[in-house]
Amino acid sequence: MKTKSTKRELLKAAAVGAVFSGINASGASAWAGKAGGGKLKLGLASYTFRKFDLDETIKMTKQIGLEYICLKSMHMPMESTPAELQAIAAKVRDAGLVLHGGGVVKMKKPQEIDAGFEYAKNAGLKMLVISPDPKLLPLIDTKVKEYDVTVAIHNHGPGDNEFPTPMAAYDEIKKYDARIGFCHDIGHTMRMGIDPVEETIRCADRLHDVHFKDVTVAAKEGKSCITGRGVIDIVKMVRTLKSLNYGGVLSFEYEAEDPYVSLAESVGYTRGVMAAI
Repeated sequence: MKTKSTKRELLKAAAVGAVFSGINASGASAWAGKAGGGKLKLGLASYTFRKFDLDETIKMTKQIGLEYICLKSMHMPMESTPAELQAIAAKVRDAGLVLHGGGVVKMKKPQEIDAGFEYAKNAGLKMLVISPDPKLLPLIDTKVKEYDVTVAIHNHGPGDNEFPTPMAAYDEIKKYDARIGFCHDIGHTMRMGIDPVEETIRCADRLHDVHFKDVTVAAKEGKSCITGRGVIDIVKMVRTLKSLNYGGVLSFEYEAEDPYVSLAESVGYTRGVMAAI
């Protein structure tokens, strides 16, 4: 399902990515900003470093040269006190990173919705990536207005009976406040056998976040892999997001083992693509 991009673009992207992937951890941060990047913002979905603590996650994110981070609960626990959440947010800011969101936050019950929005308020978040019960969208609509917090519904592909792709829920959410939108996980969409580029275009007016990754095959059994080595047309995806003037973050989410080196190569390849186009 991977569509063709020009040979020149692919070769240039691969060359830049290869240079980056060959740099060791101590040199990654120094190089990361030199390959361009255009107006797209690159960040981390911290689930990538789920086996590491917050301090290690911050350190590796900065070494790889990412500027934005969305914290998952293992790095910013839902049960934290307001003071603890404020301290975590301050630690991220003091490290020079932008805490652009939190999640994925489960919102299957009214009390989970209440807790999620209080979590956002106390951490100073303006966006939550969420996994909601569709029947509770009216309550979520009320909360986004009350708290002025954007929510991005995360699609989970095959096996997700509610939100397998963004467009599976588009008609349901378009009647609500525009702050209710999507975190488009392009890997899970590809695992549905659907072109994630076309899906991105169709849901563009509600696109608040992107979980950026590549997968091995366009089927349920597809696995996370280094960006540029799988079946998603990354060149076309980047070009499309730029043409849409997408203002959110490309949040790298690497779900396989040994995430640091694989993430470094993924970011390097993506910066190469951004420089090539």
